Amino acid sequence: MFELHHLSAQDQWDWLQHGEVSAAELTEHYLSRIERIDPQLGAFVTVTADAARSRAAALDAGDPAVPPRTAALWALPFADKDLYDRAGVPTRSGSRLLADYVAADDHDIVRTMDEAGGVSLGKTATPEFGLSASSELLGGQVTRNPWDLELGTGGSSAGAAAAVAAGLLPFAPGSDGGGSIRIPAAATGLVGLKPSRGRVPAQSGIASIAGLSVGGPIARTVADTAMLLDAMVSPTGLPAAHPYALRAPDSPEGAFLGDAMRGEGRFQLAVMTTSPWDDAQDIRIDPGIRAGLEAAVVALTGLGHGMEEIALQPSDYPRLFTTIWKASATGIPARTPAQLELLEPVTRWLVEQGRAMSVETLLEAQAGLLAFERSVIRQFASYDAVLTPTLAQSSRPVGWYSTDDPERNFAQQVAYAPFTSFVNVAGLPAISLPFAVDGSGMPMGVQLIGRPGGEAALLSIGRQLERGARWEHRHPPQWWIGIVDHPDEAAALKHALKDGSSSARGLFRVAPTLMRTLAPVWLSSPYDVPELPEDQSFDVVIIADAAALCLAEAAPALRRARQVVVFGDPVTQRPTPFRVAPGRPA
Repeated sequence: MFELHHLSAQDQWDWLQHGEVSAAELTEHYLSRIERIDPQLGAFVTVTADAARSRAAALDAGDPAVPPRTAALWALPFADKDLYDRAGVPTRSGSRLLADYVAADDHDIVRTMDEAGGVSLGKTATPEFGLSASSELLGGQVTRNPWDLELGTGGSSAGAAAAVAAGLLPFAPGSDGGGSIRIPAAATGLVGLKPSRGRVPAQSGIASIAGLSVGGPIARTVADTAMLLDAMVSPTGLPAAHPYALRAPDSPEGAFLGDAMRGEGRFQLAVMTTSPWDDAQDIRIDPGIRAGLEAAVVALTGLGHGMEEIALQPSDYPRLFTTIWKASATGIPARTPAQLELLEPVTRWLVEQGRAMSVETLLEAQAGLLAFERSVIRQFASYDAVLTPTLAQSSRPVGWYSTDDPERNFAQQVAYAPFTSFVNVAGLPAISLPFAVDGSGMPMGVQLIGRPGGEAALLSIGRQLERGARWEHRHPPQWWIGIVDHPDEAAALKHALKDGSSSARGLFRVAPTLMRTLAPVWLSSPYDVPELPEDQSFDVVIIADAAALCLAEAAPALRRARQVVVFGDPVTQRPTPFRVAPGRPA
């Protein structure tokens, strides 16, 4: 059953341009999905439905106060990360400390997205002040992984990734100070790109401590990622309006979408399985993640790219980065004991540790990280991109992170994502690509780290991998939740393929929490002909193979079902909805 969110962001933009869907219709489609699906996910902290509908109506009417139809993201829905102000909307930053704060003005990245013509649907969830790789808060909601509701999404762009993966948004802007785009993208099967320092004018990183935090896109495909990146760099299509003299090197081709579409070139690559944290704690890569990385190496060498294995030289990185990360928390507006009590334990620990350090300690750490940046750039200079796992571990279960030992919590974050933060320190671009799935069917990401200003090469290589892996056809169960026969009844089409291609090697992943919220659904075994109970009617029947339909279609329960979906078209090897009519009367 086709729905609008099945289209890529580019295709949605094309449909809008040709009048095949209106801004109001597309906005309403996503608002409806958020209303029905997000209570289970926790991707949004605020939904601004009335403002979104007003914005869409103005775009449809050609109101001169809004961007013209030719704008880069005209009428495409998105959501603001809840670290960044939108006038009149709460910005809580995942903290009880800011429970009552309502923004008076727009952040620069909010203005950028509006100038590009997008329609904000609200605010996406983030851990407290974006300082954690966890997606759960003691004082707030948990953002759950659409692939398995018992797992987290990672952070800090947790809600953005969950929303895109579940089809609640076509793409989303995120921010990344230590992996906050790439971590949740890898955990939820998405593409996430951290641009070079100085690339995105509204979130260049230059104003943040040690230049760590930059803005970037999260999307389902490489091309959609480039489309959003182009808009974040230049929302009007004119030369980027950089507010600082320091900026990333310009791309030779200008806009990045062309590189992502063409996916051309042969590059000299390196692969690295060691991290700068290895000497400070025991870093272990899960076997499934290591196998996915090895498969990516095989795929890249098969495409003609050169490949060498490298390791970073020993450094004092763990101590230096931890010092700077603590210092980055000192500006949090918690001054009194009562205010400090409102913070999450790990946030309070960072704040107190940061405020206790001397100026000399801070300056020494900044100088040390600048030297580390130069060293990494020098060591990577011979390569167009360096390949690593994005994460060392699979998605962490909800409740896994320590809530009573902040130091252990921080160490757990490092063990989970040891390959991301050093890229922020070096100011380099990096992209996480959902190249494979692990043995349990969960997505896993590989990371490509580029030269300074090297986003074009990353997008080109990413597109080459995407052609073979076809990850754009892998979706979590919520992706298939749709309307069956009348607008008040939702049905789940739960299907996640083990390797993203053939249903014969596939498996069904059923989240029990989701199952309990839906009308009865029958899921057949991937291999067995379904034996449908004669005495029960089902709203949805899902069959794993087209051949099984021929053997089962005489079953009365199948004929009474409102909808039958068969996965595994033998020609396209893609999930293929098959509708049986007439359905059981409502």
